Amino acid sequence: MDLIEIETFWNLINEKLTTWLEQGIKHLPNIVVAIVITIVFSIFARIAGNIAKKGLHKALESRQIADLLAAIFKMLILVTGIFIALDFLGLKGTVTSLLAGAGIVGLAIGFAFQDMTENLIAGIAMGIRKPFQIGDVVQSDGVFGTVKTINLRNTLVETFFGQLEIIPNKILFRNILTNYSTIGMRRIEIPVGISYGDDPQKAAEVLVEKINACDFVIRKEETAVFAEGFGDSSINLLLWFWIDYPGETGFMQARHEAVINVKQALEAADILIPFPIRTLDFGAKGGEKLDTMLQSGKVLKAKTASNESE
Repeated sequence: MDLIEIETFWNLINEKLTTWLEQGIKHLPNIVVAIVITIVFSIFARIAGNIAKKGLHKALESRQIADLLAAIFKMLILVTGIFIALDFLGLKGTVTSLLAGAGIVGLAIGFAFQDMTENLIAGIAMGIRKPFQIGDVVQSDGVFGTVKTINLRNTLVETFFGQLEIIPNKILFRNILTNYSTIGMRRIEIPVGISYGDDPQKAAEVLVEKINACDFVIRKEETAVFAEGFGDSSINLLLWFWIDYPGETGFMQARHEAVINVKQALEAADILIPFPIRTLDFGAKGGEKLDTMLQSGKVLKAKTASNESE
């Protein structure tokens, strides 16, 4: 009885192995072709990846982003070859299962590392779109400085106070970003007040002439002075002019020299930059001067009435 069972078991195994062997021999050409397809796609992926890497290094400032995009491109070609090889072997169900599994894994990773993934995608998008480059002066989300490094997840900005700010790429991608280096120039606004006894038109002409004499001022035909309004002690003016930015002079130095030139020009033209002035008006209804009230004794009477009321 035991020998019969062993023989039956062996026959089943032998039959199964024979079937597998027959199927293997039958599909041997397909297996060879699938292996060849995989090898060809591997070689093609390596060549295409190197070409893409060289092109991306020239097109993108960040080598990390360029290497990542080239690696993704290479992996896509290789995975495509593997899927074609599996489909050629008749394993369509395996291909479908792998795609479904990859989708589920990708979704799980996306939820688990949502913040990291968002920064990564934003870094790739900015690397392609190029809203700024290394060396540009940018301002975003309260950070103002020069771009030093562009990484996949963040960007390093050196502020004008000498500090390095690490900004997540999603912040730069989502919020308003000002790039001061894009057009290569910047306008400076200098507020100044003149006394009510001086002519605003004359002051404007004097200031425009003085500022345009400075070497750092460009587009001199657009230098202008505008009256902003009436202040407590002065007529408020705004002086506008353009400079190269970033340039040799620099924003702070140009503004410093402009303020000095404004003061010198107004003093030379005998135009007053007034101190704060307060006019005291006396009397219950106003309109009476202090000396008049002292002569008439109104101040003394008012003081006496105040003491009596206490």
